[in-house]
Amino acid sequence: MILTEHHPQTLILNSSYSPKLKAIATKVFNGERITFDEGVTLYKEAELGFLGVLANYVREKKSGNYVYFNHNFHVEPTNVCVYSCAFCSYSRLIKNREEGWELSVDQILNIIKGYDNQPVTEVHITGGVVPKQDLAFYTELFRKIKAHRPDLHIKALTPVEFHYIFKKAKLSYEEGLKIMKEAGLDSLPGGGAEIFDKDIRDKIAGGKCTTEEWLSIHEIWHGMGNHSNATMLYGHIETFEHRIDHMDRLRQLQDKTKGFNAFIPLKFRNKENEMAHVPEVSVIEDLRNYAVARIYLDNFPHIKAYWAMIGRNTAQLSLNFGTDDLDGTIDDTTKIYSMAGSEEQNPKLSTQELVDLIKSVGKTPVQRDTLYNVVKEYNEVR
Repeated sequence: MILTEHHPQTLILNSSYSPKLKAIATKVFNGERITFDEGVTLYKEAELGFLGVLANYVREKKSGNYVYFNHNFHVEPTNVCVYSCAFCSYSRLIKNREEGWELSVDQILNIIKGYDNQPVTEVHITGGVVPKQDLAFYTELFRKIKAHRPDLHIKALTPVEFHYIFKKAKLSYEEGLKIMKEAGLDSLPGGGAEIFDKDIRDKIAGGKCTTEEWLSIHEIWHGMGNHSNATMLYGHIETFEHRIDHMDRLRQLQDKTKGFNAFIPLKFRNKENEMAHVPEVSVIEDLRNYAVARIYLDNFPHIKAYWAMIGRNTAQLSLNFGTDDLDGTIDDTTKIYSMAGSEEQNPKLSTQELVDLIKSVGKTPVQRDTLYNVVKEYNEVR
């Protein structure tokens, strides 16, 4: 690459930015890893434009001009839950289960059969934690899905669900995950991570699996030759240091296993939950957060903007701040975020809508499968 005097990298290094920020920029442009303290500095001192240049540099090194999406849909077996997370607008406690739903294996299978004539490649299954949806329930479900549609990738259950299910079945994580894989489980979503700092986690998600247990389940799954995603819930009572601590633990595990496909920052929404008094962060902070994540998580292949949570407009903006994935078509089967007040109350985009959204910011849309194998590249001129 030939750098001119007007190239963004040259402009940054020749600018009036502080020596501290220039030193971080130099490391990023040289492909060097930034430290914990430097990550915090980016949050506290770097302006949006500076972060965008650095994040896009990293993004283009990893993905070129591509932006990925897939054909997927969500199934939520239940919104009844034994846990009561302060940030959650979705779940209903077992004592209030009349306000919720608990689907049977056959009911879920009927939802899946409703997509038989559609070119979906992935079903994403996760929801509340309820005793009767146990090991036998999910192994039966996965086997029936694979018997009906063998090519459908099953991305299902978070460590929060696995921890409860395996404890109830008196199985180790290794034993339980082996059984789930044999039944048809293909990969794990990234949910349940919330924030890893113990004090903050205890306040907003007390009682769920610990940080160490969350990381352990993903590490074991990776060790079995499989992949997963990771998330972070941001914009509530955490500090910038807590965000970097969260990403640092993920970065360390990724160094060890190389099993994570994507990192998905999830924005805290304050509708109808115990944290309704906590104001939501701005779109500017959303974009800053995506950018810092792209810069800090140098060993993660992809950063995903989950458009169903932040809205298609902010997701589109994020494509200039380090993200290279928009998730998928999703359909309106997901209620976890719409019930929390997300921008998209009926989260469904057609393939053409996703393609147009991506092309309108000068990127090349690529339909992928769950593991980022290219299904179709949309590179024709508009």
